[in-house]
Amino acid sequence: MRVGAFVLAAQFPGQGQGEALHRAVRTAEVAEEGGLDSVWLAEHHFVPYGVCPSAVTLAALLLGRTRRLRVGTAVSVLPSTHPVALGEQAALLHLTSGGRFSLGVGRGGPWVDLEVFGGGLDAYENGFPEALDLLRRWLTEARVGSAGERFGFREVAVVPRPSEALDGDPAGPEVIVACTSPSSVRMAARRGLPMLLGMHCGDEDKAGMVALWRSTALAAGHSRAYVAGAGHVSAGVCQLADRTADARETLLKALPGWLKQGLDAHVTVDGRVRAMRDPVAYTELLCDLHPVGTPELALDRLAATSERTGITRFALLTEGSGDLAATEENVRRLGAEVLPRLG
Repeated sequence: MRVGAFVLAAQFPGQGQGEALHRAVRTAEVAEEGGLDSVWLAEHHFVPYGVCPSAVTLAALLLGRTRRLRVGTAVSVLPSTHPVALGEQAALLHLTSGGRFSLGVGRGGPWVDLEVFGGGLDAYENGFPEALDLLRRWLTEARVGSAGERFGFREVAVVPRPSEALDGDPAGPEVIVACTSPSSVRMAARRGLPMLLGMHCGDEDKAGMVALWRSTALAAGHSRAYVAGAGHVSAGVCQLADRTADARETLLKALPGWLKQGLDAHVTVDGRVRAMRDPVAYTELLCDLHPVGTPELALDRLAATSERTGITRFALLTEGSGDLAATEENVRRLGAEVLPRLG
Protein backbone atom coordinates (compact mmCIF):
# COMPACT_ATOMS: atom_id res chain seq x y z
CA MET A 1 0.00 0.00 0.00
CA ARG A 2 1.36 3.41 -0.96
CA VAL A 3 0.32 6.55 0.90
CA GLY A 4 1.05 10.12 -0.11
CA ALA A 5 0.02 13.64 0.83
CA PHE A 6 -2.61 15.56 -1.13
CA VAL A 7 -1.44 19.19 -1.17
CA LEU A 8 -3.97 21.90 -1.98
CA ALA A 9 -1.93 24.93 -0.83
CA ALA A 10 -5.12 25.97 0.92
CA GLN A 11 -5.39 29.59 2.07
CA PHE A 12 -7.25 29.60 5.37
CA PRO A 13 -9.03 32.75 6.62
CA GLY A 14 -6.54 35.30 7.90
CA GLN A 15 -3.59 33.74 6.08
CA GLY A 16 -1.50 35.11 3.25
CA GLN A 17 -0.95 33.29 -0.01
CA GLY A 18 2.78 32.95 0.63
CA GLU A 19 2.00 31.22 3.93
CA ALA A 20 -0.15 28.66 2.14
CA LEU A 21 2.53 27.99 -0.46
CA HIS A 22 5.26 27.66 2.17
CA ARG A 23 3.14 25.08 3.99
CA ALA A 24 2.72 23.19 0.71
CA VAL A 25 6.47 23.03 0.16
CA ARG A 26 7.15 21.98 3.74
CA THR A 27 4.51 19.26 3.50
CA ALA A 28 6.44 17.67 0.65
CA GLU A 29 9.78 17.97 2.42
CA VAL A 30 8.43 16.41 5.61
CA ALA A 31 6.62 13.73 3.58
CA GLU A 32 9.94 12.58 2.17
CA GLU A 33 11.59 12.69 5.59
CA GLY A 34 8.70 10.74 7.09
CA GLY A 35 8.70 7.93 4.52
CA LEU A 36 5.53 8.78 2.57
CA ASP A 37 5.39 7.53 -0.99
CA SER A 38 4.30 10.67 -2.81
CA VAL A 39 2.76 14.13 -2.87
CA TRP A 40 -0.11 15.11 -5.15
CA LEU A 41 -0.50 18.79 -6.04
CA ALA A 42 -3.80 20.51 -6.75
CA GLU A 43 -4.23 23.37 -9.22
CA HIS A 44 -6.69 26.24 -8.92
CA HIS A 45 -7.05 29.71 -10.40
CA PHE A 46 -8.26 32.96 -8.83
CA VAL A 47 -9.57 31.41 -5.58
CA PRO A 48 -8.18 30.92 -2.04
CA TYR A 49 -9.43 27.31 -2.04
CA GLY A 50 -5.96 26.57 -3.37
CA VAL A 51 -3.36 29.16 -4.35
CA CYS A 52 -1.19 26.99 -6.61
CA PRO A 53 -2.10 27.99 -10.20
CA SER A 54 0.36 25.58 -11.85
CA ALA A 55 0.75 22.12 -10.41
CA VAL A 56 3.53 21.24 -12.87
CA THR A 57 5.56 24.29 -11.82
CA LEU A 58 5.27 23.42 -8.13
CA ALA A 59 6.04 19.80 -9.00
CA ALA A 60 9.30 20.92 -10.63
CA LEU A 61 10.33 22.73 -7.45
CA LEU A 62 9.46 19.77 -5.23
CA LEU A 63 11.20 17.24 -7.48
CA GLY A 64 14.32 19.38 -7.10
CA ARG A 65 13.91 19.56 -3.32
CA THR A 66 13.48 15.78 -2.89
CA ARG A 67 15.35 12.65 -3.92
CA ARG A 68 12.96 9.74 -3.45
CA LEU A 69 9.43 11.12 -3.36
CA ARG A 70 7.06 10.68 -6.31
CA VAL A 71 5.42 13.99 -7.21
CA GLY A 72 2.13 14.11 -9.10
CA THR A 73 -0.40 16.67 -10.23
CA ALA A 74 -3.95 16.29 -8.89
CA VAL A 75 -4.75 17.67 -11.28
CA SER A 76 -3.48 19.71 -14.17
CA VAL A 77 -6.60 21.18 -15.78
CA LEU A 78 -6.61 20.29 -19.49
CA PRO A 79 -9.29 22.71 -20.74
CA SER A 80 -7.17 25.61 -19.46
CA THR A 81 -3.92 24.64 -21.17
CA HIS A 82 -2.63 23.30 -24.47
CA PRO A 83 -2.01 19.55 -24.23
CA VAL A 84 1.26 19.81 -26.15
CA ALA A 85 2.58 22.46 -23.77
CA LEU A 86 1.58 20.28 -20.82
CA GLY A 87 3.11 17.25 -22.53
CA GLU A 88 6.43 19.03 -22.99
CA GLN A 89 6.48 20.02 -19.32
CA ALA A 90 5.59 16.49 -18.23
CA ALA A 91 8.31 14.98 -20.42
CA LEU A 92 10.87 17.40 -19.00
CA LEU A 93 9.96 16.56 -15.41
CA HIS A 94 9.85 12.83 -16.14
CA LEU A 95 13.34 12.80 -17.61
CA THR A 96 15.07 15.17 -15.23
CA SER A 97 13.62 13.50 -12.11
CA GLY A 98 14.50 9.96 -13.11
CA GLY A 99 10.86 8.98 -13.62
CA ARG A 100 9.45 10.31 -10.33
CA PHE A 101 6.74 12.46 -11.91
CA SER A 102 3.08 11.48 -12.38
CA LEU A 103 0.74 13.56 -14.52
CA GLY A 104 -2.81 13.70 -13.20
CA VAL A 105 -5.25 15.50 -15.49
CA GLY A 106 -8.89 16.50 -15.26
CA ARG A 107 -11.66 18.66 -16.71
CA GLY A 108 -11.81 21.08 -13.81
CA GLY A 109 -15.07 23.00 -13.58
CA PRO A 110 -17.17 25.49 -15.57
CA TRP A 111 -15.24 28.37 -14.04
CA VAL A 112 -14.17 31.78 -15.33
CA ASP A 113 -10.76 30.20 -15.98
CA LEU A 114 -12.19 29.08 -19.33
CA GLU A 115 -12.78 32.72 -20.28
CA VAL A 116 -9.43 33.97 -19.04
CA PHE A 117 -7.35 31.30 -20.75
CA GLY A 118 -9.46 31.23 -23.90
CA GLY A 119 -10.58 27.61 -23.87
CA GLY A 120 -14.24 28.48 -23.60
CA LEU A 121 -17.11 26.41 -22.27
CA ASP A 122 -16.90 23.94 -25.17
CA ALA A 123 -13.39 22.93 -24.08
CA TYR A 124 -14.85 21.95 -20.71
CA GLU A 125 -18.04 20.29 -21.94
CA ASN A 126 -16.81 18.51 -25.07
CA GLY A 127 -13.09 18.96 -25.63
CA PHE A 128 -11.51 16.84 -22.90
CA PRO A 129 -11.24 13.53 -24.83
CA GLU A 130 -9.49 15.18 -27.80
CA ALA A 131 -7.07 17.01 -25.51
CA LEU A 132 -6.34 13.85 -23.51
CA ASP A 133 -5.63 11.79 -26.62
CA LEU A 134 -3.32 14.45 -28.03
CA LEU A 135 -1.47 14.62 -24.71
CA ARG A 136 -1.02 10.83 -24.63
CA ARG A 137 0.28 10.80 -28.19
CA TRP A 138 2.80 13.48 -27.29
CA LEU A 139 4.07 11.37 -24.40
CA THR A 140 4.49 8.17 -26.44
CA GLU A 141 5.26 9.02 -30.08
CA ALA A 142 8.32 10.48 -31.82
CA ARG A 143 6.42 12.93 -34.04
CA VAL A 144 2.91 14.33 -33.60
CA GLY A 145 0.47 16.29 -35.74
CA SER A 146 -3.19 16.99 -35.18
CA ALA A 147 -6.31 17.53 -37.27
CA GLY A 148 -8.87 17.62 -34.48
CA GLU A 149 -11.83 19.89 -33.89
CA ARG A 150 -9.91 22.06 -31.43
CA PHE A 151 -6.24 21.38 -32.16
CA GLY A 152 -4.84 21.43 -35.66
CA PHE A 153 -1.16 21.67 -36.56
CA ARG A 154 1.44 20.12 -38.88
CA GLU A 155 3.56 17.22 -37.67
CA VAL A 156 6.41 18.22 -35.39
CA ALA A 157 9.13 16.38 -33.48
CA VAL A 158 8.60 15.53 -29.83
CA VAL A 159 11.52 17.08 -27.95
CA PRO A 160 12.44 15.88 -25.42
CA ARG A 161 10.95 12.48 -26.10
CA PRO A 162 10.07 11.02 -22.70
CA SER A 163 10.20 7.36 -23.71
CA GLU A 164 13.80 7.33 -24.95
CA ALA A 165 16.06 8.41 -22.13
CA LEU A 166 15.13 6.12 -19.21
CA ASP A 167 16.07 2.45 -19.48
CA GLY A 168 13.17 0.07 -19.08
CA ASP A 169 10.57 2.85 -19.22
CA PRO A 170 9.11 2.84 -22.73
CA ALA A 171 5.81 4.41 -21.75
CA GLY A 172 6.99 7.77 -20.46
CA PRO A 173 5.37 9.42 -17.41
CA GLU A 174 2.35 7.92 -15.71
CA VAL A 175 -0.94 9.58 -16.68
CA ILE A 176 -3.92 9.48 -14.30
CA VAL A 177 -7.41 10.88 -14.92
CA ALA A 178 -9.62 12.49 -12.28
CA CYS A 179 -13.03 10.80 -12.52
CA THR A 180 -16.25 12.08 -10.98
CA SER A 181 -18.95 10.51 -13.17
CA PRO A 182 -19.67 7.23 -15.00
CA SER A 183 -18.85 8.89 -18.33
CA SER A 184 -15.40 9.97 -17.15
CA VAL A 185 -14.78 6.51 -15.66
CA ARG A 186 -15.59 4.88 -19.01
CA MET A 187 -13.43 7.36 -20.91
CA ALA A 188 -10.42 6.60 -18.70
CA ALA A 189 -11.07 2.86 -18.79
CA ARG A 190 -11.22 2.63 -22.58
CA ARG A 191 -7.78 4.22 -22.67
CA GLY A 192 -6.47 2.04 -19.84
CA LEU A 193 -5.68 5.06 -17.68
CA PRO A 194 -5.97 4.75 -13.89
CA MET A 195 -8.33 7.00 -11.96
CA LEU A 196 -7.95 9.61 -9.27
CA LEU A 197 -11.10 9.47 -7.13
CA GLY A 198 -12.14 12.45 -5.02
CA MET A 199 -12.27 12.83 -1.27
CA HIS A 200 -16.03 13.51 -1.35
CA CYS A 201 -16.66 9.84 -2.23
CA GLY A 202 -17.06 7.01 0.25
CA ASP A 203 -15.90 3.42 -0.14
CA GLU A 204 -19.11 2.20 -1.77
CA ASP A 205 -19.03 4.89 -4.45
CA LYS A 206 -15.36 4.26 -5.15
CA ALA A 207 -15.87 0.51 -5.29
CA GLY A 208 -18.62 1.04 -7.87
CA MET A 209 -16.40 3.27 -9.98
CA VAL A 210 -13.55 0.77 -9.86
CA ALA A 211 -15.94 -2.03 -10.90
CA LEU A 212 -17.21 0.05 -13.81
CA TRP A 213 -13.63 0.91 -14.84
CA ARG A 214 -12.63 -2.76 -14.80
CA SER A 215 -15.57 -3.99 -16.86
CA THR A 216 -15.15 -1.18 -19.40
CA ALA A 217 -11.38 -1.70 -19.66
CA LEU A 218 -11.81 -5.43 -20.22
CA ALA A 219 -14.45 -4.81 -22.90
CA ALA A 220 -12.01 -2.40 -24.59
CA GLY A 221 -9.43 -5.17 -24.89
CA HIS A 222 -7.09 -4.47 -22.00
CA SER A 223 -5.66 -7.61 -20.40
CA ARG A 224 -6.96 -8.98 -17.13
CA ALA A 225 -3.50 -8.66 -15.59
CA TYR A 226 -3.28 -4.99 -16.56
CA VAL A 227 -6.79 -4.25 -15.33
CA ALA A 228 -6.18 -5.99 -12.02
CA GLY A 229 -2.97 -4.03 -11.44
CA ALA A 230 -4.22 -0.57 -12.40
CA GLY A 231 -2.88 1.99 -9.95
CA HIS A 232 -5.98 3.97 -9.04
CA VAL A 233 -5.53 6.68 -6.41
CA SER A 234 -8.03 7.48 -3.65
CA ALA A 235 -8.01 11.04 -2.31
CA GLY A 236 -8.98 11.61 1.29
CA VAL A 237 -8.31 13.52 4.49
CA CYS A 238 -6.03 12.46 7.33
CA GLN A 239 -5.85 14.10 10.73
CA LEU A 240 -4.21 12.21 13.57
CA ALA A 241 -4.47 12.73 17.32
CA ASP A 242 -4.22 10.68 20.49
CA ARG A 243 -8.02 10.90 20.73
CA THR A 244 -10.39 10.73 17.78
CA ALA A 245 -12.50 13.54 19.24
CA ASP A 246 -9.47 15.84 19.17
CA ALA A 247 -8.69 15.07 15.53
CA ARG A 248 -12.27 15.78 14.52
CA GLU A 249 -12.33 18.97 16.55
CA THR A 250 -9.20 20.22 14.78
CA LEU A 251 -10.86 19.85 11.39
CA LEU A 252 -14.25 21.15 12.51
CA LYS A 253 -12.58 24.32 13.76
CA ALA A 254 -10.51 24.98 10.63
CA LEU A 255 -12.04 23.39 7.53
CA PRO A 256 -15.48 25.08 7.40
CA GLY A 257 -13.96 28.56 7.25
CA TRP A 258 -11.58 27.54 4.48
CA LEU A 259 -14.30 25.73 2.55
CA LYS A 260 -16.73 28.64 2.72
CA GLN A 261 -14.13 31.23 1.75
CA GLY A 262 -12.65 29.08 -0.99
CA LEU A 263 -15.78 27.66 -2.58
CA ASP A 264 -17.67 30.95 -2.44
CA ALA A 265 -14.92 32.53 -4.54
CA HIS A 266 -15.54 30.32 -7.59
CA VAL A 267 -17.19 32.19 -10.47
CA THR A 268 -18.89 30.29 -13.29
CA VAL A 269 -18.05 31.22 -16.86
CA ASP A 270 -21.69 31.32 -17.98
CA GLY A 271 -23.48 32.50 -14.84
CA ARG A 272 -24.97 29.09 -14.03
CA VAL A 273 -26.20 28.63 -10.47
CA ARG A 274 -23.98 26.43 -8.31
CA ALA A 275 -25.18 24.16 -5.54
CA MET A 276 -22.84 24.73 -2.59
CA ARG A 277 -22.16 22.16 0.11
CA ASP A 278 -22.75 23.22 3.69
CA PRO A 279 -19.16 23.63 5.01
CA VAL A 280 -19.80 22.15 8.45
CA ALA A 281 -21.79 19.19 7.13
CA TYR A 282 -19.12 18.54 4.49
CA THR A 283 -16.38 18.61 7.13
CA GLU A 284 -18.32 16.12 9.23
CA LEU A 285 -18.71 13.89 6.16
CA LEU A 286 -14.97 14.00 5.51
CA CYS A 287 -14.30 13.07 9.14
CA ASP A 288 -16.67 10.12 8.84
CA LEU A 289 -15.26 8.84 5.55
CA HIS A 290 -11.52 9.13 6.06
CA PRO A 291 -8.68 8.42 8.52
CA VAL A 292 -9.48 11.15 11.04
CA GLY A 293 -8.72 10.05 14.58
CA THR A 294 -6.17 7.90 16.34
CA PRO A 295 -3.42 6.12 14.38
CA GLU A 296 -5.25 2.85 15.02
CA LEU A 297 -8.46 4.24 13.51
CA ALA A 298 -6.50 5.59 10.54
CA LEU A 299 -4.93 2.19 9.98
CA ASP A 300 -8.34 0.50 10.07
CA ARG A 301 -9.95 3.03 7.72
CA LEU A 302 -7.20 2.82 5.10
CA ALA A 303 -7.21 -0.98 5.25
CA ALA A 304 -11.01 -1.09 4.96
CA THR A 305 -11.02 1.23 1.94
CA SER A 306 -8.36 -0.84 0.22
CA GLU A 307 -10.20 -4.10 0.92
CA ARG A 308 -13.55 -2.75 -0.29
CA THR A 309 -12.30 -0.97 -3.40
CA GLY A 310 -9.09 -2.73 -4.37
CA ILE A 311 -7.29 0.63 -4.33
CA THR A 312 -3.79 0.59 -2.83
CA ARG A 313 -2.67 4.18 -3.45
CA PHE A 314 -3.83 7.09 -1.31
CA ALA A 315 -3.46 10.88 -1.50
CA LEU A 316 -4.37 12.29 1.91
CA LEU A 317 -4.96 15.94 2.76
CA THR A 318 -2.85 16.57 5.84
CA GLU A 319 -3.04 20.38 6.03
CA GLY A 320 -6.60 20.49 7.37
CA SER A 321 -5.58 22.27 10.56
CA GLY A 322 -4.38 25.24 8.51
CA ASP A 323 -1.31 25.46 10.76
CA LEU A 324 2.23 24.76 9.55
CA ALA A 325 3.57 23.15 12.71
CA ALA A 326 0.43 21.02 13.13
CA THR A 327 0.63 19.93 9.48
CA GLU A 328 4.25 18.88 9.85
CA GLU A 329 3.42 16.89 12.99
CA ASN A 330 0.46 15.28 11.24
CA VAL A 331 2.63 14.14 8.32
CA ARG A 332 5.33 12.83 10.64
CA ARG A 333 2.81 10.84 12.67
CA LEU A 334 1.33 9.40 9.50
CA GLY A 335 4.79 8.23 8.45
CA ALA A 336 5.86 6.93 11.85
CA GLU A 337 2.66 5.52 13.39
CA VAL A 338 0.52 4.38 10.46
CA LEU A 339 2.60 3.54 7.40
CA PRO A 340 4.84 0.89 9.02
CA ARG A 341 1.75 -1.10 9.99
CA LEU A 342 0.04 -0.94 6.60
CA GLY A 343 2.43 -3.19 4.75
